[in-house]
Amino acid sequence: MNPIRIGLLGCGTVGGGVVHLLRSNAEYLAQSVGAPLEVASVLVRDVDKERVPALDRARLTSDPEDVLGDPAIDVFVEVMGGVNPTRGYVERAIDTKRSVVTANKMLLAMHGPALVERAIAKGVDLAFEGSVGGGIPVVRVLREALASDWVVKLEGIVNGTCNYVLTKMRMEGLSFDAAVREAQAKGYAEADPGLDVDGHDAAHKLVVLAMLAFGARVEAGQVPTEGIRGIDPIDHRFAERFGFVIKHLAIGRDRQHGVELRVHPALVKRDTPLANVNGVLNAIALEGRALGPTLLSGRGAGDLPTAVSVVADVLDVARARRNGFAGLATRGIQMQARPLTSLDEVRGRYYLRFQVHDRPGVLARLAGALGEAGVSIEQMVQEGGGGSTGLPVEIVMLTHESVERDVRRALEAIAGSGVAASPTRLLRIQE
Repeated sequence: MNPIRIGLLGCGTVGGGVVHLLRSNAEYLAQSVGAPLEVASVLVRDVDKERVPALDRARLTSDPEDVLGDPAIDVFVEVMGGVNPTRGYVERAIDTKRSVVTANKMLLAMHGPALVERAIAKGVDLAFEGSVGGGIPVVRVLREALASDWVVKLEGIVNGTCNYVLTKMRMEGLSFDAAVREAQAKGYAEADPGLDVDGHDAAHKLVVLAMLAFGARVEAGQVPTEGIRGIDPIDHRFAERFGFVIKHLAIGRDRQHGVELRVHPALVKRDTPLANVNGVLNAIALEGRALGPTLLSGRGAGDLPTAVSVVADVLDVARARRNGFAGLATRGIQMQARPLTSLDEVRGRYYLRFQVHDRPGVLARLAGALGEAGVSIEQMVQEGGGGSTGLPVEIVMLTHESVERDVRRALEAIAGSGVAASPTRLLRIQE
């Protein structure tokens, strides 16, 4: 049997995992496809760098032309990351009618619809299971298992760094900075963790999920995105007091005239499945119109979990090529531009933490500003104070369901009144 020849673009953490799986499971994979899978060439920046033992170093090259210009390559696997020059490499592979497997959520979030359309036009596949959730098969579930249903909402913990940091802050009382340092020491966070802790990685993944779940073409930069830098240990204590856990969520809703997409930390009820997903684990809750709710959970990053998803895509693409059905799976992806619901229009309950000076009348002024904006208070607790000392105290309020625009209007009035000693911490309650 003629082998399926693979051109591997990148051989870092995930690429090394791909090579390892292809080598260790070679016999089984060949039986599954009907032909051996052979890594023909590997594009890297530094050919002298140490790589996984399973890699034949004779396959390494730093010249893109050695890989992209080889007409004998059947399938390209892109695990380089980033947008440039990666986008050009993927486009060239598609234009030469070779299918592409990628785990690049940033590339897909910024150029996914155009790349999908390009692949459809050329009759090849663009497969991207590894781009969201590591080893969690959420892309496959959306593309195949739920193809007969309509997804109405999704909520997910899709960034392991954020989940690890929040877990350590809640369980061990660590500060944000201390939790990040621990994550970095264990390899769970980059030297510059901004892409993760500021929410951008989760936003990229949400855009990819929205392509499949809601058929939506969305600009990644338009998704309202908040990170976790502003969360303090005291917020975890108050959340626990009210029966909640703080999680960083990617949230999507299908609305009648558009889609609601947002990424931010939120209070989740303590007894729900998402509240109990800890450490670096990921989880994505989907709800179909006919199916109802379902939950996928597992390791959301790392060499082998992500490689499992990438190699699964390689198998699908290789089978399709051998049997004359290349491009069939990608033709099933249908997208259109759909307007985003403004965050101002979101309705929900809110956690508001005020730091105020302990003086007579302060509480009445807070409640008055909220009431004038049409925001009703459900619960309230004060920590510290009790004697008109004038010292800063913490007051936390949970609201009844309100429109975010009204909540923001109330907070602007409070900020301008001089009542608050520091900016108010707003967290949404996800129910």
